[in-house]
Amino acid sequence: MDTVGITAFAAGLVIAIVTAPVGVSGAVFLLPVQLSVLQVPNPAVTPTNLLFNVVAGPGALWRYARSGQLAGPLTRQLVAGTVPGVVLGAVVRVFLLPGAVVFRLVAGCVLLPLGVWLVIRTLRANRRPANRTPWAASTVTGLALVIGVVGGIYGIGGGSILGPILVGRGHPVAVVAPAALASTFAASICGATAYAVLSLFTGGSIAPDWTLGLLAGLGGLVGGYLGARLQRRLPETGLRLLLGAIAAVIGALYLVQGATI
Repeated sequence: MDTVGITAFAAGLVIAIVTAPVGVSGAVFLLPVQLSVLQVPNPAVTPTNLLFNVVAGPGALWRYARSGQLAGPLTRQLVAGTVPGVVLGAVVRVFLLPGAVVFRLVAGCVLLPLGVWLVIRTLRANRRPANRTPWAASTVTGLALVIGVVGGIYGIGGGSILGPILVGRGHPVAVVAPAALASTFAASICGATAYAVLSLFTGGSIAPDWTLGLLAGLGGLVGGYLGARLQRRLPETGLRLLLGAIAAVIGALYLVQGATI
């Protein structure tokens, strides 16, 4: 394994350990590593992220399944929405948003306000009880469909956007995290396949970088399992703040990068 391969594996490992406890696959942080360190061409970074999700996902999901956290209606509702959404997002990404600047600005505009909203809401909830009414199943599935489109464009399967929204709505992180990872895993399989098919009919770097995606995914496979083990040892408030901070930091990073390119 060369230096690039070792870097990809290590990045996947560390990122997944940090993000798996809050239901984020880690692809949201892997993308800047691809662009800035591994020099993966755009838009191939998006399907490579989806490939990472496919390989890394089973690590955390296996752990959550063993602890009984995957059973429940939320997982089914999210999968039903994100799977068709991510395929549509792949088409939008290839034909309408191929440029790196627009791509980063769109991602930043989505993730930064979500992260800040979740952090503020979590801090306020510590001062006074929040009165939240759970959404109906149809609303959750519809939201998952919309976020799936965004996730297909961004290469994250949608889980890292759904997580902050649902947790901010009042759902426990212990319920949202496995459901979001399951939807990300299912959507990423469909999204990566869609990009592979689109690469047969269009020019440019659309197919995933198979070597880097697999190596980073193997790191994420190990890191995801370890991160899922850590979840029950972390307080709910800390998990909510971590999820909000992850979304806000990566959103701000992309807005800065998009504005300076």
